[in-house]
Amino acid sequence: MKAHYLHDWQMTPEKARQLQAELAARVSRRDEIGSVRLVAGVDISAPDARGFARAAVVVLSYPGLELVESKVAEQQVCFPYISGLLSFREAPLISAACDKLNSEPDLILVDGQGIAHPRRLGLASHLGLLWDKPTIGCAKSRLCGEHHPVAPEQGCHAELTHKGETIGAVLRTRSGIKPLYISIGHKVDLKAAITWTLNCCRGLRLPEPTRLAHMSAGGNLEAPNIERAISRL
Repeated sequence: MKAHYLHDWQMTPEKARQLQAELAARVSRRDEIGSVRLVAGVDISAPDARGFARAAVVVLSYPGLELVESKVAEQQVCFPYISGLLSFREAPLISAACDKLNSEPDLILVDGQGIAHPRRLGLASHLGLLWDKPTIGCAKSRLCGEHHPVAPEQGCHAELTHKGETIGAVLRTRSGIKPLYISIGHKVDLKAAITWTLNCCRGLRLPEPTRLAHMSAGGNLEAPNIERAISRL
């Protein structure tokens, strides 16, 4: 799965913020998912003492959520950690892992924000534009916005708003467990993002694609072990 060239990655933080505002206008907030046979999850580890990080992509069949393939890439992270500019730090490495895929996912779930971002271009939206594919942001924490309390039952959600705009949903993916922050990445609307996130959960907090990608990026689950883990579920 090859990424389209949009821009160089090395730039000043000021230029990166300007670029985010320009790219945000190109994000599609319409549901363009269509038929889904393959769903992918992507995640990245924190850099080690040498500044190297590991990105992982896991592709599963849908609706069975059975493993099709998984790939990883490791390299040094060059862009500094700056709040709101995470995609400039992580997207190049995630793209390098996805470049190795033999399959073409129909939908990608990203461990990160979509438009639930101060400039409406988080990691999931940036990656969606790079691949020109439907993406959903499935973040574990909030970057910006406010919301009402979420009922404790699975499937309940509250709107996440910022400056008078609905930018996502705070979704309870498992009863009694902390919710996730779901947002449009690219080529999906919020209703579809919520539905697909729930469809990809297996009774756990995280959707199965991003859960396995998280484990693989952390080095805790290699490809053969992923197969064994899925077979036990």
